[in-house]
Amino acid sequence: MHISLRANEKIYINGAVLRVDRKTSIELMNDAAFLLESHVMMAKDATTPLRQLYFIIQLLLIDPVETVEPLKMFGNSMAAMLKAYEDFTILKGLRTVGYLVEKQRYFEALKTIRGLYPIEQTILAPSVKPVEAA
Repeated sequence: MHISLRANEKIYINGAVLRVDRKTSIELMNDAAFLLESHVMMAKDATTPLRQLYFIIQLLLIDPVETVEPLKMFGNSMAAMLKAYEDFTILKGLRTVGYLVEKQRYFEALKTIRGLYPIEQTILAPSVKPVEAA
């Protein structure tokens, strides 16, 4: 897999944080868990259920040694979300995420969650009542 990085960009690979000093391209020659800096979510941005789940999975990817607590949080969050959501696409996506996390395919799980954000936004958006004509 080829990954292009900009100058001073960080990449997290198997728990290690790497920063490049100039624009570069790297090739991962074997299976590695990685996360690009642009995909890292700060805790303050985990403001919706899917974003909170994303943050938990991100912890698994960034620190692969400390997995007990994040996996427990993941299980609790998934159980609650599977009960709370009714949207078929989100439920299907959550099941896919559960499978990917079980297989330790965290990057793909994060990508799946990012794809669900627009649907979640539609569900969580407040109802807008049309303005009545005077």
